[in-house]
Amino acid sequence: MPAVTFQVLEGIDKGRVFRELSTPVTIGREEGNVLRLNDERISRFHAKVQFDNGEVIITDLDSTNGTKVNGNVIQIRRLRPGDRVQIGRSVLLFGTEQEIQARSLSLTGGASAASPGGATLVHRATVPQQTLAAAMENEFDIDLSLPEQITVSGANFYQGNKPLPPLPEKMSPSQAARLAELLDFLHKHLTSATENVRANEDASQVTLNYTDWQRILKMQMLLARYVRAVSEPDILD
Repeated sequence: MPAVTFQVLEGIDKGRVFRELSTPVTIGREEGNVLRLNDERISRFHAKVQFDNGEVIITDLDSTNGTKVNGNVIQIRRLRPGDRVQIGRSVLLFGTEQEIQARSLSLTGGASAASPGGATLVHRATVPQQTLAAAMENEFDIDLSLPEQITVSGANFYQGNKPLPPLPEKMSPSQAARLAELLDFLHKHLTSATENVRANEDASQVTLNYTDWQRILKMQMLLARYVRAVSEPDILD
């Protein structure tokens, strides 16, 4: 049977990649699932992914907290490379990097696609103001959407009077150079991916093209893997 790949963007298992899983695949927190996640908000057997008539189908198995695909609650839905699947606190990115890139190219024609009338079509993703991060903001002490100024004192950063995660201290020159290169790399690619974002009149929604959206998701996954590499280097995959 055809195989599927899921990359974990958010949740306790963030940074893990479940590669080439033979369908059908059950997702849940119970032993016996092909894709088992450590998430108390996920049902024992939460969702099922299967291959049917040339398409990948995800079905919610009457889970307690439901299943979302690209932010929409679903009972059954086709999955395409680059789709985000949210179950419990966990967010999964469907597809390998190669599959996602291939879909991106097919949507844009390598750059942009032309309509029969000759106009250029740009495939875009719409991001509501109430995003996953906003829905989870009560779990964090820091809300970067607030207007307080960010200040720096030594290796410590503050938003108003609240401390932000500090930089490591007493790094060797080599360690400092590596960290600077990593942060510069992330900053450069996030800047590039968001420079084409457009907001509507009241700034309640922003739009970006599909390729840039996938670049942001890829950076999110890369960050998740860096975090996992630091905390649990022996079980990165």
